[in-house]
Amino acid sequence: MSDTTIEWTETTWNPTTSCDKISAGCKYCYAEVMSKRLMAMGQHKYRNNFELTVHEEELKRPYTWKKPRVVFVNSMSDLFHKDVPTEFIKQVWKVMNETPHHTYQVLTKRAERIEELSSELLWTPNIWMGVSIENELVMHRLEHLRNTGALIKFISAEPLIGPLTNMNLKGIQWVIVGGESGSGSRPMEKKWVIDIKDQCRKFNTSFFFKQWGGVRKKEAGRLLDGIEYNEFPNSQ
Repeated sequence: MSDTTIEWTETTWNPTTSCDKISAGCKYCYAEVMSKRLMAMGQHKYRNNFELTVHEEELKRPYTWKKPRVVFVNSMSDLFHKDVPTEFIKQVWKVMNETPHHTYQVLTKRAERIEELSSELLWTPNIWMGVSIENELVMHRLEHLRNTGALIKFISAEPLIGPLTNMNLKGIQWVIVGGESGSGSRPMEKKWVIDIKDQCRKFNTSFFFKQWGGVRKKEAGRLLDGIEYNEFPNSQ
């Protein structure tokens, strides 16, 4: 079952929508562009355009999925945005705890908040926690992630807009790397990707190469030296 083109997941679930920009990786936010498009199409869920909106009705949805799914939580938002009430985050967590047949991939740029709330959340094995790290200026997010109770921790280095050297990947099970795509996309250098792959090998961390990106990302493909890297953590 797949309802998304994102290579490393199967389904997206958005109990909140929209966000705001906090670092360089947000410059060409695909969710912002998509939100404007969906609002123009008259979709009620995106009636507020790119203003953070909580959707209580979405909490019921995972219970209706009978077959196991890999679920990317908040592909169109950030669950740990400052305007998302802590109580709502706990409600989302409760849904994930109560549907252990699904695997949930939660990704945030608000790494400080996830560390702050970690002790208040139940980290069942089906909840994977990740942080976005697009360049070395936001490498501090890795340490906040490491201090959470997640059993599977991952990094999304997408869009990768600078090198990530000498990372401490101890306790990090997965790294996703991808170049920026679309008009105005910033280039990603091959040596950055190779270096991250080598670091993953050093720490026995699974490596997933999503795409080279660019204006014609399909043509650029996702092969690295002729190899397609589709590695997942061992629990997958």
